[in-house]
Amino acid sequence: IDLLEILSLEGQQYMARLHGPEGMKVLSDHKGQTRLFRSAWQIQDTLSGYTIRETQVVHPSAYHEMVGMAPADIEPMRIQVQR
Repeated sequence: IDLLEILSLEGQQYMARLHGPEGMKVLSDHKGQTRLFRSAWQIQDTLSGYTIRETQVVHPSAYHEMVGMAPADIEPMRIQVQR
């Protein structure tokens, strides 16, 4: 896995996006449902058997949702966890 993105979602949940030679994949269960986790550590524990070159925690910006503000493309904050 070249890049593991741990996306922070509302409600204190996290999901994982995996980037590799086949492109980007969302970590899903056997039924195709996106796996949700309660912490970034839980995702890392789940994937501990895989070689991951880089991990980033991604926090989308909430500023674009503020009342009265025009829509804007705001890049999410990315925190590098490991290399």
